[in-house]
Amino acid sequence: MADRVREITAAARHLLDTEGPEALSMRRIAERVGIRAPSLYKHFPDKAAVEAALQAQGMAEMARELEAAEAGVGAGTEPPLLVLARAFRRHALAHPHLYRLTNTRPLARTALPEGLEDRAAMPLLRAVRGDIDVARTFWAFAHGMVVLELDGRFPPDADLDAAWRTGCEAFTHTIRGESR
Repeated sequence: MADRVREITAAARHLLDTEGPEALSMRRIAERVGIRAPSLYKHFPDKAAVEAALQAQGMAEMARELEAAEAGVGAGTEPPLLVLARAFRRHALAHPHLYRLTNTRPLARTALPEGLEDRAAMPLLRAVRGDIDVARTFWAFAHGMVVLELDGRFPPDADLDAAWRTGCEAFTHTIRGESR
């Protein structure tokens, strides 16, 4: 990535993290970089391309988080899905605007670096023994839990750690072919 592209992406990320997606305008990004908005178009054809770069960044960060969690799975006694779920949740809650941009909007697959989407999915896919249907269903569970938490939809006294643990245990039983 060229230096100016990195600078523009970093400026967009700062705006996203501090002010949310509504702050992502070519004018605001250009101001942050210290250039005029038309100069941005030399590097990005439009705002959608900037958002696609941020989606790639978000997916790469999530992949690193999940890979790090997966690497520590053998060290403890917790089920792999719970370890991955904690990493997923921690990352999403720490970067809510990036999480939403990456996971609640159409994914700009053609703009992603080759293999990134597969890399991000692999820790979960390995944890569910390669069953793509279980992996997709677990991702839907985790995504739903995160979005509901970000939206403040759970009662204040809800034990979300217990809810995550219960969901992970249910999926673990499914993977093992056990009935509950």
